[in-house]
Amino acid sequence: MRAALYDRYGPPDVLYEGTVPNPDAKPGEVLVRVHAASVNGGELLGRAGKVRLVTGLMGRGFPKRTGIDFAGEVVDPGSSDSGLAAGDRVWGLLPRSFGSAAEFVAVPPRQLAPAPSGLDLVQAAALPAVGTTAITALRDKARLTAGERLLVRGAGGVGSVAVQLAKAYGAHVTALAGAKNLDFVRGLGADEAVDYATTGPADLGRFDVVLDTVGTALPAYRRLLAPGGRMVAIAFDAENLAASLSYLLVSTVFGPRRVRFFSENPRRALIAELTRLTESGAIRPVVDTVYPLAGIAAAHRSLERGGVRGKHVIRIV
Repeated sequence: MRAALYDRYGPPDVLYEGTVPNPDAKPGEVLVRVHAASVNGGELLGRAGKVRLVTGLMGRGFPKRTGIDFAGEVVDPGSSDSGLAAGDRVWGLLPRSFGSAAEFVAVPPRQLAPAPSGLDLVQAAALPAVGTTAITALRDKARLTAGERLLVRGAGGVGSVAVQLAKAYGAHVTALAGAKNLDFVRGLGADEAVDYATTGPADLGRFDVVLDTVGTALPAYRRLLAPGGRMVAIAFDAENLAASLSYLLVSTVFGPRRVRFFSENPRRALIAELTRLTESGAIRPVVDTVYPLAGIAAAHRSLERGGVRGKHVIRIV
């Protein structure tokens, strides 16, 4: 089957479309034909070798693969208790591994849920990773409630969903974004959109919840929390990895305003909740650009440059 591969760590140009054997679905796994997958920030770090301890554990040796979420159709539902049938439209995430940018994936049924009805699968592929992350961050970690003030730092992939979700929860949302994207985040529902290049943390006021998708200068944004405030960090500073991880570790344990940090491995109930929210209209996928599988390097290159509105999606079918 066709798949996105790389034979060494490095810049986006190391990526290419190659071939690997079709996955052999083990007992208890579902075989899915992938229609599309999205490009996520963690994949950039993995490809560049900045988190090679983690990527090494995800699979030995090269070539390595990329992609964590997908939308597609069931080819073989596996065991009768999977609740799925051949031809079912599904979306989901791989269990702690890369490789969804390929024609087929084999995954446990707990990592799948029905894809939203009426939504094109290529568009749908923009949501599983960022959508489940936003739900976990705001609902489960921050416990965001109606009327609270939320700062979303970085309104790209996860941020574009978080803004929509927070408005559905009834929060007042301030989004930090680049100047060119201010109207974009207002269109997603942000009550206020602020240019991060001209506005520093000291100029932003107080917030009940801060959702940080950037990972730098975390102490400065943590100081914006009101009494009882919560900060959820879903990224770390890859250029200063040791210092960033040390701060996150200490902050999760000590102090009245702890930083919540999590590494997600969502299961069916969470993915099904994402389906419900999408079908209800509370959130919608935001696709910047759709690339063919052969354009995987260009997609990574664009995401590294920044300024992406929503997600890059890789069309497989």
